[in-house]
Formats: sequence, structure tokens, C-alpha cells
Amino acid sequence: MALYLDSANLDDVRRAQDLGFIAGVTTNPTLIARTGRNGLDVLGDLVDMVEGHIFYQVTGRTVEERFDQAWEAHRLRPDKVIIKIAATTENLALARRVVMAGIEVTITAVASPAQAYLAAQVGASFVAPYVSRLTRDLGDGLAIVRDMASILAGTPTEIVAASLKSVDEVVGATLAGAHHLTLPLALIEAMGEHELSRQAIAEFDASLKHA
Repeated sequence: MALYLDSANLDDVRRAQDLGFIAGVTTNPTLIARTGRNGLDVLGDLVDMVEGHIFYQVTGRTVEERFDQAWEAHRLRPDKVIIKIAATTENLALARRVVMAGIEVTITAVASPAQAYLAAQVGASFVAPYVSRLTRDLGDGLAIVRDMASILAGTPTEIVAASLKSVDEVVGATLAGAHHLTLPLALIEAMGEHELSRQAIAEFDASLKHA
């Protein structure tokens, strides 16, 4: 089970790296756009900064453009870069080509167990469902993750749960069968905090003062 930072912000990446338990970084076109920089330039910085994997999404208008982008990103650091491809029938066929070329792939924006099944058929290493968005639009994102986990059981394809908005939702996604999580820095930090823990620390401090 791995925990990834979901960000293209280099300051966030540095802070997450300092925590010592982040397995890598996931990015998407929206996160890249927020930096105001070229995507491959951001990716180049990330592969130099991060010890683990970097997930990078292709966005070309045509299949061939997306295939070329996959190669271009992969060549930066073949041992680190995992290519993200959004879930459509056309893109699943593209993903198969990319996998057969020796490039590791994540199928992202996966919204149904059927898409997860096809992702396993094309040899994707990961599927990334947007859990909170699925709950908002379809009613129960965690139930969809649970069905995906059942379908993927016994295959090498694993779930990286994304678009999680609260600590409770993070826990729910894990219990539903997500193998990995990708979270913004603020949510990762929130996972380490609890009011009762703070109360216990305050009691310990008070005891020391009276010792």
C-alpha cells in the first residue's frame, strides 16, 4: 500500500518529501496548468526531486499525439515515469500500445467497474477512480471502488484512489479495497492529526510539569 502526493506544486512536493513516507507524486493536466509552466518542464523537476514514481497524463488531441507524448515523458526517466491515460475505449486501445512498448500505464478517470476490467485487459498497472466525484455524480463512490476491487482481484492491476476530500473518505476508500491513495498535502497532514491525540499530549505535558 502506497501513499502518493497529488500535486505539481514543487513547494508541496518538498514538504511531502520531508515527511519521509510519500511513495511518489501524481499529477494531472489541471495541477500542471496551475503551475503556469510547460508540463514536461514540471515533470523534469519532479523526477529530479522525487525518489519514487511520477504519474504524468498525456493530453494530445489525437491518439498519435498522445502516443508520442507518452514516449517523450517516458524518456525523461524510464524508471520513474508512469503514463496516465484517461478512460475511453479509444484510449484503452492506446494504452495497450503504450504497455506493449514497455511503458507503465495508469488508466485514470475510471468511473465504472467495466472500465476497470478493460484496464486490466490492456495491462495497465493502475486504475485511478475519482472517488468523491463518483459519489457526487453517481451516489456512492466507495461502492464503485468496492466493485472495482472485486473485479480486479487476482490481476496485477491495482487501484489508486483519487479525488478524496476528507479523512473519513480516505479510510473508506482503503476499506473498500483501494490498494493505494493519492492525496493533496493538506489531507495527508490532516490524517496525522486527531483531537484526542492532542488532548493526550496536553495531559502528558501537564503531568511532567507536576512531576
